[in-house]
Amino acid sequence: MKILGIDPGLERVGYGLIEQVGSRLTPLDYGLIMTPRIDLPDRLRLIHEQVEALVEAGHPDLIATERLLFAVNKRTAMEVAKALGVVLLVAAERGVPWMELTPPEVKLGVVGNGAADKRQVQFMVVKLLALTETPRPDDVADALAVAIASALRGRLPRG
Repeated sequence: MKILGIDPGLERVGYGLIEQVGSRLTPLDYGLIMTPRIDLPDRLRLIHEQVEALVEAGHPDLIATERLLFAVNKRTAMEVAKALGVVLLVAAERGVPWMELTPPEVKLGVVGNGAADKRQVQFMVVKLLALTETPRPDDVADALAVAIASALRGRLPRG
């Protein structure tokens, strides 16, 4: 199974495509989509085109994102929600199922602790995918963590 994890944002969209065969997880592609400071509709179009290209090239069986949780900055939340909407549009257009995990579910799936810190998550992303270094920037590591947690979802406790 191929899983495309996405960490949406308006300026930066982290992505990570992994393949799960049995218990083995293999990174296939990961990186960052950057948008210039242009009009919002054009930024969203660029995100759409680039996520669509990732889906076309990688043929994921699932697209996974982390549930947006913002308590302080509502403007940032709205900007990220717009980018997430574009990702969901690509999933719908391409017929790719979508999964959303909460931040504690991602941490639990990757580290085994729903209260893990960012460094612990990044350390386990490197170990689980046999990488030589932590993917940078954080958006990329976060996208890979979402993909990993989605792949291991069957092992997460329910309820």
